Amino acid sequence: MIWLGIETANAPLSVAIVKDGKVVAEVVQNIKLTHSAGAMPAIEAILATAGFKPADIDAIAVSEGPGSYTGVRIGVTLAKTLAWTLKKPLVGVSSLKTLAANVSLYNGLICPLFDARRSNIYTAVYRGATLETVMEDYHDHIDGLLQRLQALGEPILFVGADVDVFWDKIVEELGDNASRAPFSHDLPRASEVIRLACESALPNIEVTHHFVPQYKRIAEAEANWLKEQKEKTYEQ
Repeated sequence: MIWLGIETANAPLSVAIVKDGKVVAEVVQNIKLTHSAGAMPAIEAILATAGFKPADIDAIAVSEGPGSYTGVRIGVTLAKTLAWTLKKPLVGVSSLKTLAANVSLYNGLICPLFDARRSNIYTAVYRGATLETVMEDYHDHIDGLLQRLQALGEPILFVGADVDVFWDKIVEELGDNASRAPFSHDLPRASEVIRLACESALPNIEVTHHFVPQYKRIAEAEANWLKEQKEKTYEQ
């Protein structure tokens, strides 16, 4: 079985081809190139390098969020378009769980996180090799996360390029219970998106129409609109 994996939920871009449980080719990059300009060329290039045609793909796995609104939207839209055009099943995987999978050999709590700006983060907590969910994917202020992690009272391994933004505060609050994954594990990999997707049953192709990104937070424009409507209602 041949899988195409797509990961564009944040600034890094990763695309992979996995055949019968083995990685055939994978691209992982973290350069200043918008996914709208780089994702499709990367897919075309990796298929050519692996010697496959789009029609050879049996299933598609995509990182469904949370993360950058633009990044998540581009990846999901691209994956849905390919899946529907090729009539292949599409499986979505949490972008946070994908990142945590890089360090799933760690025997303890794993906390992947993405910077959501203004001291906010997208995060979750998983445990060990099975990536058992301890805290579901959600959006929070960094202070809220650290309060919840302190309550767990266990050593925690943080992973992700955005950990840099919050590391001083993390250490200040958690002390020796906080540790960092090696920098080589900080970028999400499309091959891990595929590995996690393989744990789910393949959906019917018709389900592709209803596949949506998992933002875990409404867009700022929508939040402002809702705030305006609430204020108007209050004034009336």
